[in-house]
Amino acid sequence: MVHQSFKMALSKIDMEMDQEKYLREVTRHFRGIEKPLKYGPVIETLNDLVAALHQEFATNYVNIEMVNHIMLSYKSNPKEWKKFAKFDRYKYTRNLVDAGNGKFNLMILCWGEGHGSTIHDHSDSHCFMKMLKGELTETRFTWPENTTAEDHLDTIPEGEEFEYHDALQVIGQRTMGLNDVAYINDNLGLHRVENPSHSDTAISLHLYCPPFDTCSMFEKTTGKRLKCNVTFWSKYGQKVEH
Repeated sequence: MVHQSFKMALSKIDMEMDQEKYLREVTRHFRGIEKPLKYGPVIETLNDLVAALHQEFATNYVNIEMVNHIMLSYKSNPKEWKKFAKFDRYKYTRNLVDAGNGKFNLMILCWGEGHGSTIHDHSDSHCFMKMLKGELTETRFTWPENTTAEDHLDTIPEGEEFEYHDALQVIGQRTMGLNDVAYINDNLGLHRVENPSHSDTAISLHLYCPPFDTCSMFEKTTGKRLKCNVTFWSKYGQKVEH
């Protein structure tokens, strides 16, 4: 009887709640889990990970803790992901592994020596980042606080209007090693990711849900915001021609 009631409750959620809206609402309070769940599925291969994610996103109700568990449980195996690991000499690359039927994006990011991202947001989505090789340093920042034009009257040329920001403040930093997982959403701040090594490459596995194709970049000293498109260097192991 309890099992039947539980199924009915999930069915009601499916009918009443859009999955994307539900996931965005969860970002208001979810902060990530540090260890795999005791009752979660066993993830032995990358194929297991992809299959488990598809199962988790099959209904409108998504247990985001279970998604976190799936990312934590997988242990990096280069034989499974090396075909997706495509590097560029000048910048880090985003390589699509699975599009999740439009419900999530799973991708591998490849970081050359010293490569790093800009400071950016995540378009009100969940972001999980797992280390497959090497190390990455994640620095988190506050969102910029807008200030009014009246605070800067002496700097505004006559007849012009400007939007001013305070500089971004660092709120945390960590270096991630093999199989570590980091989680961030816009409620937790902005971040920048970089490969601190000038002799070794780094590779990370990222899950974004809901998926997005635009985000915002931020200038550290001013907090100035710029919208940008996010693209893939390769899809399913094949280079994308732009």
